[in-house]
Amino acid sequence: MTLASGLTVLRGLLPTWRQPAQIVVTAFALVIAAGTVLLMLPVATESGESSGFVTALFTATSAVCVTGLVVVDTSSYWSTFGELAILGMIQVGGLGIMTLATLLGILVVRRFGLRLQLTVQAETKTLRLGDVRRVVAGVVLISLVFEVVIFLVLFLRLWLGLGQHWGEALYQGAFHSISAFNNAGFSLYSDSLMRYATDAAICLPIAFAVLAGGLGFPVWIELWRHRLRGARRWSLHVKITLLATSALLAVGSVLITAAEWNNPATLGQFGVGGKLLAGFFHGVMPRTAGFNSLDVSQFEPGTLLINNVLMFIGGGSAGTAGGIKVTTFALLAFVILAEIRGRPSVHVMGRRLESTVQRQALTVALLSVGAVVSGTLLLLALTPFSLDRVLFETVSAFGTVGLSTGITGQLPPSAELVVTGMMFLGRLGPITLASALALRERTRRYELPEERPIVG
Repeated sequence: MTLASGLTVLRGLLPTWRQPAQIVVTAFALVIAAGTVLLMLPVATESGESSGFVTALFTATSAVCVTGLVVVDTSSYWSTFGELAILGMIQVGGLGIMTLATLLGILVVRRFGLRLQLTVQAETKTLRLGDVRRVVAGVVLISLVFEVVIFLVLFLRLWLGLGQHWGEALYQGAFHSISAFNNAGFSLYSDSLMRYATDAAICLPIAFAVLAGGLGFPVWIELWRHRLRGARRWSLHVKITLLATSALLAVGSVLITAAEWNNPATLGQFGVGGKLLAGFFHGVMPRTAGFNSLDVSQFEPGTLLINNVLMFIGGGSAGTAGGIKVTTFALLAFVILAEIRGRPSVHVMGRRLESTVQRQALTVALLSVGAVVSGTLLLLALTPFSLDRVLFETVSAFGTVGLSTGITGQLPPSAELVVTGMMFLGRLGPITLASALALRERTRRYELPEERPIVG
């Protein structure tokens, strides 16, 4: 099929899909399918034999959904072709199929129908429908800038600081910078980053890349636009995202460091500086990046629980992070605070939250809890592992995090398919659900009589 014929088909399909969320889901599914085919090719593995459908599907879904869970070791199982295919899927998934669909829509039909624009607005959190073109350009530019900067830092450290051959340092630096900024967590090392647990020149740039990608593109675009005007011109979305991210990062890092301080299998083996670095690093990673510098399987039960909470919350909206998003979590916290204070409406930083936004946040959070519970029950039925490990795996998959206690490679094919579904649902569920709720909003022409049931 030529490019012209492909655009003709796309032009014909766009008006027929009344729900733009269908385009997003279908686009993700098509990329995953293409990635699965590539990884099933014999040239994609070191052995020269086909990987098999389930392994290829799991890896492709993990890459496109920028999760990082793996059932086979990336560096030893996949060939250079396979690794580059995974890297390409990570980049596409990180930029977002929604952004690519928006760009194609601009090129083909030049302007969007209102419903498609509203879905783009819900995904990118822009304030005006006319900003779509600038958002697309900003997404690409910001991604390239961060990835190039982190690549240069890693490349110089691996080449000049650690003595690797410049070609190897070039490849590993590029792979890990793209994987880090896109919150994917794929690593070319069998132990992830455990060999660099006390190397600040490796861990800190990767942690910064994870945070940068997890904040969300609209935050960076707005920070750049108002760089000379200060925080007073920031939107409520930016303020909430930065506040919630900072608070969760600080609390998570402190709690994880304190919980693992004397654990000889994790932080206990390092000095004070190494403990603080590794503790901070693992406070960042639950922002939905799957790198680990400590053996997660040796974490204390309390640490696993802390990680579960952080992974479920995730990062910023319209970024490379997963989870229910920090804005959803913060909005629910503000609603609870207003209810405790007995206030009839919810006020946040000088603004009043609409009731529809509150209901959307509650719906996304509760349905996400239901998805995690369902996935956990299925994995408990299909595997012999304990609840704490299965729950951690499920939350990691749904939050598109990629951290694991080491059971991923031991899952039977049926359980691998469950985890695959959780990764797909976790990546698309909150986005498409929020868009659908916004598009289905209607004004009632009448209200029924009011009555208060007993609560509590």
